Parts: sequence; structure tokens; C-alpha cells
Amino acid sequence: MYKSPNAGSTLTSINGQSLPLRSWVTNFHLLLVVIDPFSHENSWIINTASRVLSNFTGADCRVGWLVIGNAEEASTFLGPRSDEFITFVDPDGDFVKEVGLTQTPGLIHINQAPKLIAAAQGWNPEEWKSIVSGLADHMQWSRPAIPDEGDPTPYAGSSFGEQGQEPHDSSASGCGKCSVCRAGKPEKCQAI
Repeated sequence: MYKSPNAGSTLTSINGQSLPLRSWVTNFHLLLVVIDPFSHENSWIINTASRVLSNFTGADCRVGWLVIGNAEEASTFLGPRSDEFITFVDPDGDFVKEVGLTQTPGLIHINQAPKLIAAAQGWNPEEWKSIVSGLADHMQWSRPAIPDEGDPTPYAGSSFGEQGQEPHDSSASGCGKCSVCRAGKPEKCQAI
């Protein structure tokens, strides 16, 4: 179940600026594409998501990426797109979990309250279209075509942070939560 994040929850930009959510939405709504750089399925949505985000760059809202990883991983995965839009990093997925997403890619719209207006997980063009149309109506802005030629076919995405996962033996396999462990390199985990 999706829920509004706490106004004091911290969002950290790729350049290291950490502010509470309320500070990021003082004047503008926030539309974020949530991605996990260690999931092949997330790479399929990058072009589509970039097109959707680009549509709103001149509107009175902030658009960008929320990457479940650190700054280096976000930059590597997104390449130059990490500079085109605001990019937030969430190495342990705490913010993503707080919103209630369990699959990536995802799309979230947060208003200035800050209240979660809408969320979707996986690539379901109709759900994304609904979220984006709602934002466009509120901003009195144009809507991007969803789906559009070249967009992937709908897919559920990849699981992230689902409850009931097996606990990890941190002494042998890392913490099991950080981006390094999710990448399959628990021996490099610095959380233990």
C-alpha cells in the first residue's frame, strides 16, 4: 500500500545535498521515476522515463530520478541523464520503502503538502499515463504520449524491499540491504 512519506524524510541529491522532503517541495510538486540500477528491467524504461520527465521541465514542478543506489551507481547507470534532471540517491531504499514501493521501476508524484498524490510500480503505461495526466492537469501543462512508439511493452518490474525476504547472515554475506549487496558483491559491503 502506498503512503505519503514523512515531511522530514531526507532526500539526497546526486551531488550530496541532503534536505528534508518538505524543503524539496516548498514551491513545486515532485515527479520522480524510481529505479534500481542493479535490475535489468529498469534499463528498459530509461528512454521512456526521460521523455516523460522532459515534458515537464518547463512546468512548475521538479522532475527527476530516485535511484536506489549511491551517487556513483546512479551516475554510471543513468550516464548523462543524471545531469539532465534532478537525481536523488537512496542507497538503502529507505525513502522508496517509506512510500510503499516494492517493485522498480516506479513513478511517484508528491505535492507541496508533502502528500503522495499517486504512485505506480513496474511499467504499466495506463497507470503512468494516469499519474502524468493528473500532474499535467494540475500544472495546466501538456501531456506526453503514453505509451508512445518505442516504449517497452508493459511489465511488472523487479522486486525490491519486499517484506518476508529471508534475513541475511551479515557476517558471511553483507547486510543484504545496501546497493553493493543487491549487486551481488556482499564481500564489499561496508555496512557490517
